[in-house]
Amino acid sequence: MSVITEMELLSFKGLLPKEEKQIQLFLSECKVVGINTAIKKEAIRIRRTCGNKLPDSIIAATSIYIDVPLITADSGFKRIKELTLIYYAK
Repeated sequence: MSVITEMELLSFKGLLPKEEKQIQLFLSECKVVGINTAIKKEAIRIRRTCGNKLPDSIIAATSIYIDVPLITADSGFKRIKELTLIYYAK
C-alpha cells in the first residue's frame, strides 16, 4: 500500500487506542511503498489528466506501480482508466 494510505489510516481524528492498535497490526502484514521517481511521475500524470487530489493520485500511482488492485469506496478513483479498481459501494 501507499505510504499515503498508511498516513491517512493513522491520522484519523478521534482514532481510539484500540483502533490504532488494530490498524498497526494490519499494517504489519502489509508492504508499505514510499514515493519513488516512477510513482511521482505517474501521480503527476494522474493529477493533471484526471483531476484527482494529490494524495489520491499518489495512492493510485502506487497501485499502478506495484500492479495490485485498489480497493476503495471513493468514486473519484473511477476516473483513472489505467487503475485496476475494486469499488466498494457503501
